[in-house]
Amino acid sequence: MERHRWTLITTPTRLIPLSMNTVHLTQATSLGPLQGLATMIVIGVVLLCLVYYVKRRLVTTTRDFVIANRKIGFGFGVAGLISIWTWSMAVMMSSGLTFQYGLSGLFWFTVPNGLAVIAIIPFAKKIRQVMPEGYTIAQFVSSRFDHSKAAATVVTIGMLFGSIIEITINLKGTSLVVSSIFGLDPRAAAAAGIAIVLVYSLLGGLWASMTNATLVTLFRAVPAAIIAIGVLQFVGGATPVWNGVAAHGASYLSVTRPDVASGFGITLALGILTASLAGQEFWQVVWGLKKKEVSRTFLWAGAWFYPIPICFGALGLVALALNVDVNRDLGGDTAAVGPFVVSHLGLPTWMVYTYAAVILTACYSTIDSALCAFSSTCAVNIIKPLVPSLADRPLLLWSKSAMAIAAVIAAAIVLTGADFNTIVLTSYAIRTAILIPLMLAIFWPRMNVSGFVWGTAAAIAIGMPIRARYGELAGTAAILLVSALVPIVLGLLNRKRFDYAVLSRQDDVAATPDTFEAAVSHSGT
Repeated sequence: MERHRWTLITTPTRLIPLSMNTVHLTQATSLGPLQGLATMIVIGVVLLCLVYYVKRRLVTTTRDFVIANRKIGFGFGVAGLISIWTWSMAVMMSSGLTFQYGLSGLFWFTVPNGLAVIAIIPFAKKIRQVMPEGYTIAQFVSSRFDHSKAAATVVTIGMLFGSIIEITINLKGTSLVVSSIFGLDPRAAAAAGIAIVLVYSLLGGLWASMTNATLVTLFRAVPAAIIAIGVLQFVGGATPVWNGVAAHGASYLSVTRPDVASGFGITLALGILTASLAGQEFWQVVWGLKKKEVSRTFLWAGAWFYPIPICFGALGLVALALNVDVNRDLGGDTAAVGPFVVSHLGLPTWMVYTYAAVILTACYSTIDSALCAFSSTCAVNIIKPLVPSLADRPLLLWSKSAMAIAAVIAAAIVLTGADFNTIVLTSYAIRTAILIPLMLAIFWPRMNVSGFVWGTAAAIAIGMPIRARYGELAGTAAILLVSALVPIVLGLLNRKRFDYAVLSRQDDVAATPDTFEAAVSHSGT
């Protein structure tokens, strides 16, 4: 089938396709490294000003910093969750997987993402009921297993690892979008991005994260639709794009490709569920929300998430229709396809900057949320247990220092040059090991500490080598099987049943503005 080509005229307000000739994919000369750096800084300054206002009005204690004083309402909660979940994966990986696999890639990326947010509802309701004064999921696990240091260590490491990975993935997204659109050196973009987010995150903690989330969520959904519609109109509409994709083979228009499900779909779906269920970024919102708002907040956030990755996934179809080459044009990283198409298609400059701003705010808001999660996990599960008498002011300083440590580690990983999809799939495979043990800990009274610790550890030790040798599907199946069998067998051998009422009798570990009370010393390693 002959490839469609276009000649286009643009005006400031609309895009007019003229004929089926040539689309020239050329980097816009007005988009240089200085413009890219300036865009990053301007967005950072806007968020910094907002955070400064929030800090002056709302943040006075460590409790405010890490849990927003449990006063987050429905509006802030929904926007915050969408912002947390609409990270660089949603806006870049959706385009990349659609470009690589067609509609099956978009299906396997998009559908599990929204469901993963909604799936938290029964777990969130259960934990808020049995442990209303909680802070971290690691704190819950430690209390659930009678303050076992082994269980606390496993889940604390898992939470810290998860936060680092989310920072890394979004920092990689920041680097990709700025380098692809503006030609800024990826290492410089990564360094600038983490420095900008770290500065404003250190000021405001969770209140800052949720306030920024509300702002950037409003700036994300509508621009995503405008960009998708603008790009499609620029290339002549959906029909020539559909025909161009079909020219690559009917499989690119199918949502039932088995190779996509086995190649990454199942692993990604389970990893996404684990990322939400075991992610402190979500649990800090669960405990930060007003109790009555938990269920409907997660339901609406999951439903309202879907349009965003679908809109950006359309860019992958356009790239397929235009025969973009992954090695020649994208440097071997399919996640760069969205920025490449937007910056090389000849769109109006305002649209390119809008796209860049959407991606950067998505990355920034998730990085700051993950920094807060890393900070709260360190404060509640590491720092305070080691120094129970530590007062609020030095604890706050240590919490902020933890943010800086997380930022440095994530930047170091990004600077190694690992590609986007490899980082995501490898980290999700590892995180899947804790999925079933954590579910059992929340709902099954006979689940014991041995099952939790050995189930998680054995799943990683056995499943990851199988994954390396036999691929994603076999590795994921092994991880799930081992992580389910070990705790179930050990739990059935355990005659003791856990009384969940014990959790509700715990004090709020930060109930006073002066210190985290001594109860925290029992919640960590």
